[in-house]
Amino acid sequence: MEAGLLLLLLMMMMMMGVFQAVETFCDGRQDGAQCVGALGGAVDIQLVDNAAEIPRLYWKKNGSKIVQWISNNTKTIIRDNRVTFIPSTGTVRINNLIRDDSGQYKLGALDSNASLTAWRTLLLSVEAGVSSVQLVSECWSQGQMQVSCSSEEGDSPQYSWTLDGRTLTDSELFSGNSQTNIIVLRQNISGRLVCSVRNRVSESSREKDISTCGFIFINCTSNGTLISEWVFRENNTLCVEPTPAPTAVTHTGGKETELNYSSTINSSSNQTDTQDLLWFFRPPSPLLICGLRFLLVVLLLLSICLYFTWRKKKDEKDKSSADSEDRDNSVMMVEMSSAS
Repeated sequence: MEAGLLLLLLMMMMMMGVFQAVETFCDGRQDGAQCVGALGGAVDIQLVDNAAEIPRLYWKKNGSKIVQWISNNTKTIIRDNRVTFIPSTGTVRINNLIRDDSGQYKLGALDSNASLTAWRTLLLSVEAGVSSVQLVSECWSQGQMQVSCSSEEGDSPQYSWTLDGRTLTDSELFSGNSQTNIIVLRQNISGRLVCSVRNRVSESSREKDISTCGFIFINCTSNGTLISEWVFRENNTLCVEPTPAPTAVTHTGGKETELNYSSTINSSSNQTDTQDLLWFFRPPSPLLICGLRFLLVVLLLLSICLYFTWRKKKDEKDKSSADSEDRDNSVMMVEMSSAS
């Protein structure tokens, strides 16, 4: 009952695309052969060269016969609907492998007198294939980078690492080796890192572009002390040359005089004034230029609209004045006609 439920679950997972079925092949014609199959996948096991040349054959596990073959009437008896047998190639196939399929299997071949002529065993191991490989990186306090590689599924996984298409070297590793799932890279290592995970039935990999953790190597002498260490670039205050104070040239009586601003004002206010001066003479940004252009276009369109509105009102006013004058002239002419 439990095996049936597990089989149903595996079939549903395959239909939903949780993992892809893997097919494997095993040559079981030698006694003691070891075969491996992928959980949820299929395995083809070759038992003999051609079953048609053998009068009778059976294949069993734990004393229970799974396949029986009788050549004289080409009759095949199979006890499991997941199993198929091809007599012409002597191959048995098990589909939708489950954990319970693991174990020792025995093959028996009999002659026409039902006498045993061959007896072989094989060991089948069902393993879950690797899938959904994940890479997680973390920077250490001294600039090294720890990278962890893991797989959600997979029995007996084996790991390998490459950087830019080649195997990681010991000089690039701070700790660990290229066969472990956790490695620590040195401070100056960057590039395309790939972790490959494999076992006997499948393989999967994940890649990631990595860069240094922002550390630089300082190697200098300061105040007579040799400094040689890795430091975080943004917080580095070691071996930084002081910036000379700006000078200005004034002309006094035809003579040039250099003035050191640091002698009259402190460095902080000098830096602030210099920044303000630079800001004043700094060219406008492209965003500001676009904004000014847009404002100019809006003002131009507004001016055109105002002009046509004024022109329309003026034309209407002129027309109204002309009509009024015509009416006055008409009245005057009528009055003159009446008076005559």
